[in-house]
This record gives sequence, structure tokens and C-alpha cells, in this order.
Amino acid sequence: MKLALITDAWQPQVNGVVTTLVELVQRLKARGDAVVVIEPGLFRTRPCPGYAGIDLAVRPGPALNRMLDEEQPDAIHIATEGPLGWAARRYCLRHGLAFTTAFHTKFPEILNAAVKVPLWMGYALFRHFHRPSSGVMVPTRGVADMLATRGFQNLRYWTHGVDTDLFSFSSQASEYPPLGLLARPVQLFVGRVSYEKNIEAFLQLDTPGTKVVCGVGPIEGRLRERFPEVCWLGVLPRAELSRVYAAADVFVFPSRADTFGLVMLEAMATGTPVAAFPVDGPLEVLAEVPGQPCGGTMRINLAEAVQAALQIPRENARAHALRFDWNQAAQLFADFLVPARTDTAALKPAS
Repeated sequence: MKLALITDAWQPQVNGVVTTLVELVQRLKARGDAVVVIEPGLFRTRPCPGYAGIDLAVRPGPALNRMLDEEQPDAIHIATEGPLGWAARRYCLRHGLAFTTAFHTKFPEILNAAVKVPLWMGYALFRHFHRPSSGVMVPTRGVADMLATRGFQNLRYWTHGVDTDLFSFSSQASEYPPLGLLARPVQLFVGRVSYEKNIEAFLQLDTPGTKVVCGVGPIEGRLRERFPEVCWLGVLPRAELSRVYAAADVFVFPSRADTFGLVMLEAMATGTPVAAFPVDGPLEVLAEVPGQPCGGTMRINLAEAVQAALQIPRENARAHALRFDWNQAAQLFADFLVPARTDTAALKPAS
């Protein structure tokens, strides 16, 4: 199979969508598929307004059209709803090609929080974007249910995985030398320091120990001023990030808007339990399975979730993360793809 993956989220951006797509491409290639990634680095770009660190392609249509004409992929997947996503959508509709899409991020909530765009308006635009898709891949059943109530169709439940080799197990919370000795328990947040992450709910907690934030984003400066006692690490390479996860006693995930929350899996893979609100993302990632250990807790009161998570053995957190296998996730993704052309043979891995 030759897949064209079109995405506005790609390296050097640092976020869960990029991590997911990079890992997916690696797994697809490992099973013998050819993958052509069409991403912003292939075009002239400009920064996304109000969202530092995200560069968007400028008028990518003509160049993208030439790329797809030349590649003639067996399947086309549009991963994001940015300029490249819209350009690829136009190309497919113009040429009568079938394609799949993905709903990775609740951008209507981000637009509402950042610039007060009404939610109904944002979801109407995204519903229009995904309407011609032969399969809209969503990471949780909760998100699928929410989108269905908003009129989205052809929804496909596609969970994600975690690299349990990179994020290796630590039987006890270790020290992270760049931070020195910190008052325990160390409570960690990793992710974009942005509107939709609800980070203030974490930073305002009246809990003992030390709070650590790893990430950058558009509201970082304001939060640094308000919470100078917090340890701010910025962006770290993923191998270094694994050491930070392993040094924490608990990982706090305050977001109410994330569709999945890959960082929770990364934390649990190192043995660090998770505290979160009972909302989409955590409800999927932290779901309990009868007879199996759970790696985190969900409470309406986040401080109570933190205290409960601190009682979870690190071995349980690791065992929970091992349930999310990337090879299975890649196979499920491939199963949801559709032939771009009606005369294309059934999609199979390359020999």
C-alpha cells in the first residue's frame, strides 16, 4: 500500500498529534507500507496567529496538487483541518477520490477559549470539513459519541499506543539532576502551555510538594509570572522527557478538552501514576478493566485525584500502559483506510 498522509501537525512541532503521527508512520513503514508525508516543512509557512510554535503552510494548493499527481497514492488520509487539510480535501473532491480524515483535537473549544468563536460555529465548520470523509478516525468512544450528537458521520474509533521502550519503567521515582533535590511529592504536567489545557487548575492546587511543568505555549509567560514557585522546564527531547516522567511521583492531567492525552500513557509507562478529571481522554486512557491494575485515578476534585494517585503502585501504572500497543493501533488505522480510486485493488502491505 502507498499512503499519502497530509498533516498540518508535524516535526519540529511538539504536541501529542505530532507524536502520534510520527509513531504511526514508523509502524506502517515497519509493516511494509510506503508512506508519503505531506507536511508544512515542504511549503512556505507562517506562524499560526495566537498559537506560537505552530507554523502553517501558506497557499499550499498548487504544490500539494503536484505532489499528489506525482505520487498517485493508493489511499489518502487527511490528519488535520488546517491549510494543508483543506487543500487536500479540495484536491480529492475535484478528482473524485475517496479519503479518510481524523479528529485529533477539539479546535472549536480552542477557538472559543482563545478568540471567543461560538462552539456551534466551530463545530459547524468542522462538520462541513469531515462530511465527505469515508471514515473519520477519533481516539475515544466519548469523542465519537459527542461528534455523533453534533451530526458527524462515518465515525471510526481508533485508539493510540505508547512507546514502552523509550518510556522505560522506573520502580521508584528517581531524581532528575537538572532540577536538583525537590520537595516531594513531585507533581508533573507535560504538554502545550495553552488555553485548552486548563493548566491553572493544576497550578492552583493546594497540595504539598513541588509542581513541575514541561512545555511551552501561548500562555506560558503569564503563568510563569503568576506561579513563580513552579519549576518550568520548557521543551525537552523525548529521551530526556522520559527521565522527567520517571522523576515524578504523580502526573497531573488537568485538561477537559483533550481527545486522548498521550502524555498520560507516557507517564504511566515509566511507572508514574496519573491524576485527572473524569472527562474524555482520561475516561478512555484510565479506564479500569476488571482483574487488571489501573494506572491512575479520576475525580471531580483534582486535589483528591492527586492524593489517590499517589497510593497507586508504580508497577500498576506500567502494567496499565502496556495495554496500549502501537502495532495493534497501526493495524486498526490501516483497516480503516479506503482505496482512493474505485479501480484501486484492496489495500495491502507492500511485499
